[in-house]
Amino acid sequence: MLSQIPLSLVLINVGGLLALIGFFAYAIDDATFNLIGFFYGIPLFLGGLALKSAELEPVPFEQITPANLVKLREAQATPTLNQIRKDVTRFRYGQEAHLDVALEKLGLAPTDEDRPILKTLQETEIGGAYALILKFYSPFMSFDVWEEKRGKITKFFGPGIDAQIAGYDDEEIVVTLIVVEPAKELATSPA
Repeated sequence: MLSQIPLSLVLINVGGLLALIGFFAYAIDDATFNLIGFFYGIPLFLGGLALKSAELEPVPFEQITPANLVKLREAQATPTLNQIRKDVTRFRYGQEAHLDVALEKLGLAPTDEDRPILKTLQETEIGGAYALILKFYSPFMSFDVWEEKRGKITKFFGPGIDAQIAGYDDEEIVVTLIVVEPAKELATSPA
């Protein structure tokens, strides 16, 4: 729940309120509240504005995850899939795009302008296995390039993952990360 509240908004509101109290205290000649407003309120307000300018909003779920899929996720999802889901569904600061580092390492983001943008995600079940579906807006990277990188994507997000790539038009690429070996089995298997 708290991950859905942007830190920038909290800082702007608290800082703005303290700054207003400080200005009011200055007008009525109250030195204590005046200092609180100027020394805490204004820096918090400016910090909130700075964070707002570097804010990356969470990626929305395409549909609400039903309870049976939450149980399947808890039983099968790998730590990598859980980390992806948690990272892209919260506010981020100082990043250009979600999964930007992963896309660079996979060779799918030659420049910032050509980088695919993650638009939505969805949790589903495919053949009894948990799967995370990532939908990218990718006008500069063709389906053929994504399909060529499929093995690298599987290895990058693995172990225990199979990546499937689908393209529905010239600009939308769907990456489905399917669990082939549940996380509990990965933890107990010998190295």
